[in-house]
Amino acid sequence: MDSLTRLSGDAQTFVEKVWARRIHVHQASASDFAGLLDLDDVDRLLTSTALRTPALRMVEDGSVLPSTRFTRSATMGGVALTGLVDARKVLALFDAGASLVLQGLHRYWPPVADLVRGLELSLGHACQANAYLTPPGSRGFALHSDTHDVFVVQTYGVKDWEVHDGQGVNRIRMEPGVSLYLPTGTPHSARTQAEASLHVTIGINRTTWRAVLERHVQRLLADPALDEPLPAGYHRDPDSLAAGLAVHVRRLHRQLGEADVGSMAANEADRFATSRGPVLRGALVDRLGIAALDDSSWVLRRAGSVFELRPGVDRLRVLLGDREMRVPWSLAEPLKAILQADRLRPSDLAEWLDEASRLVLIRRLVREGLLEVER
Repeated sequence: MDSLTRLSGDAQTFVEKVWARRIHVHQASASDFAGLLDLDDVDRLLTSTALRTPALRMVEDGSVLPSTRFTRSATMGGVALTGLVDARKVLALFDAGASLVLQGLHRYWPPVADLVRGLELSLGHACQANAYLTPPGSRGFALHSDTHDVFVVQTYGVKDWEVHDGQGVNRIRMEPGVSLYLPTGTPHSARTQAEASLHVTIGINRTTWRAVLERHVQRLLADPALDEPLPAGYHRDPDSLAAGLAVHVRRLHRQLGEADVGSMAANEADRFATSRGPVLRGALVDRLGIAALDDSSWVLRRAGSVFELRPGVDRLRVLLGDREMRVPWSLAEPLKAILQADRLRPSDLAEWLDEASRLVLIRRLVREGLLEVER
């Protein structure tokens, strides 16, 4: 929980604030955010990469600008590319007061990707990240609210926020070292003064009880019997229609009453552990070096990787974030040992596997991205 602790001061306090749904401001040191995203990083993304929409949006005084105002077309290998960000056009719009919005930053900027993955694994809720660069004396979006919890991290400059909490209006000055938590639906707007501002927002897409129950009910409603049409003439015989509905309502009521909540909970946990994006930085180099792995080679748990063990019908299920493996039950103990270690050698599994078998297992987990070769 290092990332969460760094941004919130006290991880447990942060989690309690999230669930209590209260606005929370935390003052830390600007150095706590070093390396997350700064002006040079935004400059590099804008001017030295092939950034495309919708990874970048531009907003001016509350209105989203058409992408045609800051993009261009090109070709690559004879194939047309559209939506390429034109840095010169972006800079001109920025000079005129437009804000830059880097969307889905967790998908292509490693420091933010690491932070988002750490939060996801700490909270058990999907997260996302955007960044907002606003020029001096400007406003991006007008007063609005978001459909998810928002965690704001100021990394450069100063921005004055207006936050409505149901009891009144809060004026909050965001400076480097200040972070802000806003519960879902909190109205807010922000404006710069004499200098530009850069902040990163982490959106927490909370999984609710409603969503879990809806998924279960949808499984029940997949009963083919419910696909039968209503009887002909039902519109002239409401009593007959009611009788038919009563049959299905009683069946649904019985099925809900007999719900295996343990299985429902397991399904939800499995859904989270198999719907995360893969973390594979360095995997290409690792694959090229797999053949050289021997019994004394050191391997590490890849930071941000998902690794959960689940019982299957006849085999052990290994959940790896974006997929699952099914392996023999005989691998349960060595896999548990790997799960508990941040760093190990194949020889550390000698208690359960011969040398050839443990090398096969370690190499497989390197290929899957769970482990990485120590360099």
